[in-house]
Amino acid sequence: MGGHQSFPRVTLLKERVVIVTGANTGIGYETAKWIAMMGATVILACRSEERAREAMTRMNAEFEAEKDRKTEGVVDYPELSIEFMKLDCASLQSVMDFIKEFKNSGRQLHVLVCNAGIGLHKQAYTAEGYELMFQVNYLSQYLLAAHLLPIMKNSGEDCRIVLVSSEAHRFSEFNLDRIQGKQFNDQNFGRVLFYGNSKAFQIMQMFSMNRRLQNSNVTVVSLHPGIVDTEVTRNFSDMKQFAVFLSLSKLVGKAKNPFEGAETSINAAVNPELKGVRDVYYCDCKPESISSTVRNTQNQEGLWEYTQDCLKKGAFLPDDIIKCLEGE
Repeated sequence: MGGHQSFPRVTLLKERVVIVTGANTGIGYETAKWIAMMGATVILACRSEERAREAMTRMNAEFEAEKDRKTEGVVDYPELSIEFMKLDCASLQSVMDFIKEFKNSGRQLHVLVCNAGIGLHKQAYTAEGYELMFQVNYLSQYLLAAHLLPIMKNSGEDCRIVLVSSEAHRFSEFNLDRIQGKQFNDQNFGRVLFYGNSKAFQIMQMFSMNRRLQNSNVTVVSLHPGIVDTEVTRNFSDMKQFAVFLSLSKLVGKAKNPFEGAETSINAAVNPELKGVRDVYYCDCKPESISSTVRNTQNQEGLWEYTQDCLKKGAFLPDDIIKCLEGE
C-alpha cells in the first residue's frame, strides 16, 4: 500500500448490504470485491450479466488467494456474498426495473456506491433524449439514489451514498440552457466540458441531498479516484492528447491501477471514522477542495430543480419519492 493513506481493514457483517454500480470492471470491480472480502453482501449492478458472472468468478478466485496469504481484514467465508442485478444507466427504464427488483427482495440497503460512468464520449443521446454522459454519469444514478433512499432511511444507522466524481469537475460550466448540448454538433461538441459537467453535477447533488438529509441516518460524500487506467479510457482513445496524457501519467508514476483507484471509494464506504460525515469531496482518502462553481448553492439548487423536472416528465419521480428526498 506504500506510505499513502488507504482504507482500514474492518470486518463487515454479511447483513450489511452494499450496491456498487458498474462493478464488473475497473474501479467498481475492486470496490465490490474488497467490500465483499471484508464480509458485506455486495450487489454488482451491471449492464451485462455475462461479464458480471465472469467478474464474480474472478473475485472468488482472488478471494481464495487473499485468504491463503492471510491478508488482514479478509473474512473466512467459503465464498463471497456477491450477487448480480441488471442495471443499464443509459436507460431510465432499466433503472426503474432494477429499483423494482431490489424493493421486491425486501432487503435493507446500507451503502450505495454510484460508480458506473463513461468518459469523454462523443455527442450522443439516450432513448429518453438526454445527453449520454449526463444520463449515465449523473441522472440515472440520481434516480437510483432517490428511489432507494426510503429503504436506506429504514436500514439502521450509518447509511451512506458514495458518488464517484472526478477532478474533471473543474473543467465544467453551469448553464442550464446548454446542459444537454443540443446547440452543438459532433464537430464542435465539447467532450471534456460535458464530461466535466456530469461529474460536477454529482458533487452538487451531494450538497443538495445533504441539506435535505441532515437530520437523517443517510450521509452523502463524493470523491475523485485519481488518474486510473481502466476501460473508461476506451471512449476517448481517438483523442490523441488524452492518450499521450495517460501514457505520461503512467511513465511518471501518477497513474493508478484499478485497486489504487478504488481505495478512496472503499474508504468512503467502510471507514467507521466517517460515520455521520457529509459534504466532503475526497481524493486519496483525504478531503480535497472543489471548484467555486460546484460549491455555489444557487447552482446546486438550480440543478436539483432541473433534475426533478427531467424525471417528472416520464413519471420516474412520484410524489412520495420527492417527499422523501425533500426530508419529509
